[in-house]
Amino acid sequence: MTAIPCWQPSATLAALEGRARQLAWVRGFFARRGVMEVETPVLGRYGVTDSNIDSIPASPAPVAAGFAEAWLQTSPEYHMKRLLAAGAGPIYQVARVFRDGESGRRHNPEFSLLEWYRPGFTDTDLMAEVSELVCGWLGCEAPRMMRYRDVFLRFAGVDPFLATDSELAARCEQWLAPGQVQAFSRDDCLDLLMGCQVEPALASAGPVFVTGYPESQAALARVSEQDGLRQAHRFELYVQGVELCNGYWELTDWEEQQQRFAADNQARASAGKPEMPVDKAFLAALQAGVPDCAGVALGLDRLLMLKLGLDDLAGVIAFPADRA
Repeated sequence: MTAIPCWQPSATLAALEGRARQLAWVRGFFARRGVMEVETPVLGRYGVTDSNIDSIPASPAPVAAGFAEAWLQTSPEYHMKRLLAAGAGPIYQVARVFRDGESGRRHNPEFSLLEWYRPGFTDTDLMAEVSELVCGWLGCEAPRMMRYRDVFLRFAGVDPFLATDSELAARCEQWLAPGQVQAFSRDDCLDLLMGCQVEPALASAGPVFVTGYPESQAALARVSEQDGLRQAHRFELYVQGVELCNGYWELTDWEEQQQRFAADNQARASAGKPEMPVDKAFLAALQAGVPDCAGVALGLDRLLMLKLGLDDLAGVIAFPADRA
């Protein structure tokens, strides 16, 4: 295969035309439902505390604008929830977001994210709308539901809720260097098993919503007891084994969110990562009253990759990281 000259886009013009059609289709989808498009900052005063996501700092911070420090946003979530607290109603955004350390066939440090919030919706309500959008665009069958516990039992042969830490670690050793698993937390082990065993199996399972995540992986989702186990109201959609979106019935309790931020920073410290400042404006919005709602973030680059039958994001992004 002839190498593409360094100045040219890695995506074909046909793929870029497909991107334009996808954006128009998405905007039409929400316009028909009365969901307002919004814009929020790409550069913000806070990064994220999540130990699995690394924010990219803007250095030096723009002092003239009053920034002590600044970060490229990993998601528009916190700003959009501030709009919800201000009474915006149902909203969506096509955002450019940034995450450090993410590169490969299905990752790029800068990518396009479709994020939307539906006041009055539960996670079940939102999954129905996600299905309408994704299946309407891809022309695929409606996703079936599988619980997180069930996909682990079926495809990894282990119970993610009841297995001991040592049992999970033993399952992971085949993919790691000798002794490496000793530094892994329980959730690190579950994430490894998800990536190495569950996701490859989902590639041939058709579209699937995975639901009912462990409480430790709730992130910004509310938690309740289901089937005698504490589970998060969180879902992810997989199509051909590709994770397309991550959604929550959103946590709106500001005190619990504050506790989760503190736990995030403890996890970062344990992993040898710097602790991150907590977004005080977001907590203030929660305290003022974010309405009961569900929200979801969907990767538009991955969605287009599936639509065009490709297996590498370089085929749908004009200038990925190696050409930026």
